[in-house]
Amino acid sequence: MPDARLSGRIRWLGVFVMLCFVGVFIQLNNLQVFQAHHLANAQDNPNVIAARYDQPRGTITTSQGTILAQSSKSPPGSTYAYQRTYAQGPLYGQITGVFSYSYGLYGAEASYNSYLIAHNKPIKTLGDLLTTTTETDTLILTLQDKLQQAAQSALGGRDGSVVVLNPTNGAILAMYSNPTYDPNPLASTVSATEKSAWAADTQKRDALGYFPFTSLAYQDIAFPGSSFKVVTTAATYEKAPQLVGASMPYYTCIPPHTFGGQTTFLCNFGHSGCGGAIAQMLPPSCDTGYATLGTRVGAANMTAEADAFGFNSQPPLDLPPSPGEVSQFLQPSCYQNAQIFLAFSSIGQDCTKATPLQMALVAAAVANNGVEMTPHVMSQIRDQQGQLVKSYPPTTWQKPMSPQTAGAISHLMQEVAQFGTAAGIFPASENVAAKTGTAQVQNSAGVDIATNDWMIAFAPASAPKVAIAVELLNQPVSGTGAEEAGPVMRTMIQNALGS
Repeated sequence: MPDARLSGRIRWLGVFVMLCFVGVFIQLNNLQVFQAHHLANAQDNPNVIAARYDQPRGTITTSQGTILAQSSKSPPGSTYAYQRTYAQGPLYGQITGVFSYSYGLYGAEASYNSYLIAHNKPIKTLGDLLTTTTETDTLILTLQDKLQQAAQSALGGRDGSVVVLNPTNGAILAMYSNPTYDPNPLASTVSATEKSAWAADTQKRDALGYFPFTSLAYQDIAFPGSSFKVVTTAATYEKAPQLVGASMPYYTCIPPHTFGGQTTFLCNFGHSGCGGAIAQMLPPSCDTGYATLGTRVGAANMTAEADAFGFNSQPPLDLPPSPGEVSQFLQPSCYQNAQIFLAFSSIGQDCTKATPLQMALVAAAVANNGVEMTPHVMSQIRDQQGQLVKSYPPTTWQKPMSPQTAGAISHLMQEVAQFGTAAGIFPASENVAAKTGTAQVQNSAGVDIATNDWMIAFAPASAPKVAIAVELLNQPVSGTGAEEAGPVMRTMIQNALGS
């Protein structure tokens, strides 16, 4: 009997060992066959990492052919054969992004990595079988050298941003913000240099609290002030047309308790009095009138129209977004069904926050007969022989208003530039349509300590070529959008139109 028991145990042990061999065989086949492609391309695969850094990447250029990013031979003794260099440095850093050994890919380098990295060359002819099997492509951006440089110069080191769009196809012609960063140290082959630059660009705020690595143009939101009245105007025409000609009460300050539990005054700039219909209120930017108008249009209608412009959603920009920094209007956590918040939000304060890109899109929608095109920085991708691989097809993103409403608002914005809050900024020959914005920045005690100064515009109004947003943050409390953002806008339009 003991021998029989021992024999049984040996048989079970044999079965167990055999099953182990079968398991190993199955796993080996799984790794070598079924998961081979996944493992071969895994980002932490040493071979993938070596291939990424030991081969040159494609070049990134502006629309004029200025080289923004290219691969250069690494210094002797470096771990990898190539490193990325950015000839224009901070001027385009927040758009090109960076290709970093330690911190990965950002910006256009990330969005179009599959074209920039060495990849299999399409076989089109018999000769292709006998030549190099891999190649990189060139990424050509929509950005124009003259406009990008003008934006940098016009901001003059002040925190803020400039976005210039072609309203008919969504191409971004310039997008620059301060603070910015130089991608070159982040692409260094020296680990300590990378680490120091990463800390300086992503963990240290400037004097006003902004990170260089974050683009204020599309990754940060701020109160847009009265530039948002263009959206409130569109909401009236589209959602409550009976109010277009309605006269709003004449106020210097709206008395407390006018809007439910309101305990603070809502006053016009400089305590001037105004009221009336939209045609009388938009050129002088009547705060009390537009605040009242917004409450009469109603929260649901105002929200629907803001959403139609792209608020409360992420624009489909072909650059990696920044989670949480979506342009906002009447988010429940802010609004709380309080009429006073709707009143202030209708004039671009309280529960309204926007990126400059979003406000440029607002101007572009008016300029483009009510159609908002998808914003993009990619123009074309070409192979090493100069042949077209891909181009960005113009596509519609939103349709926030009818052509008739867009025409009416365009006329009002022209009046803003002619005899309203932007009067005297632009020569009549440029035929500019504009809207100013001045948003108060308060301390914890509710005291105004600075302003965010805005202007949105397009030109020429009769046949728009550009739509532009200018934002200057934390400016002197005595300043206005016309005084601070106006000169920047004038510079941009003159450069765009060649005037």
